[in-house]
Amino acid sequence: MKHASALRQLGNTQQKLLRKLLLSPQGATVEELCHALGVTHNAVRQHLTALMAQGFVARGESMPSGGRPRACFVLMPAGRELFPRNYALIARGMIEYVYAHEGIAAVQAMLAEMGAALGRNAAARIATAADRDEATRLLSEQLDSLGYEAQVVQADGHAEVEAWNCVFHSLAKSHPDVCKFDLAFMSAATGRPVQRTTCMLHGSPACRFRVGLPGKTVSTIEGAVAKSQAADGEPTPHDRQCDAASAGENRDQD
Repeated sequence: MKHASALRQLGNTQQKLLRKLLLSPQGATVEELCHALGVTHNAVRQHLTALMAQGFVARGESMPSGGRPRACFVLMPAGRELFPRNYALIARGMIEYVYAHEGIAAVQAMLAEMGAALGRNAAARIATAADRDEATRLLSEQLDSLGYEAQVVQADGHAEVEAWNCVFHSLAKSHPDVCKFDLAFMSAATGRPVQRTTCMLHGSPACRFRVGLPGKTVSTIEGAVAKSQAADGEPTPHDRQCDAASAGENRDQD
């Protein structure tokens, strides 16, 4: 399981090389990279070869030098995405603004609509699954690609998606309504109701989701939000808070 960012998994020299290219929109030559990193030409070329193989760097347009043009290297979109971005701060501010000016119902509706809209973009691949187990596997792969560190596990005779890295966890601690986004996304992506069976907010080490049968007692995909259950018994205050924030209960998905 990955804990460090993808950037930090690279060596220090490669990190410095990528940062140099990030600050050089027009690209940089081997000579410029040597000067910035304090390493030899051969070392720079070796690092460039490795980074190009991963799709992080590419050869750009050659730079004129008064003689033979010098090769130039640029940062690719995949390389730019390695650098962390803190979206949580602005997301929290936006949600708190809507809470203050529009109320809880508006926040819930917004999150469900956003989740469903994004889920429909993923539905072309997932919603055509032949059965529930395949839908669960494809949903797990989709969530894993989004950073959820997801995998398929067996629980009570059913396949469930287990997500160890909720991308909204810190935000959901103070605003559990955010969980509506996840449920709406998964329901729209699979074309099936999705039930949350455990939740990190309730003390579980991971969130788990069970994919239901298509067309089971839900008037709309966006309304397929089931009652959240703690992994070990009595509901906690967080359980009740999340339950109050969730609509469209679906208790009969099996």
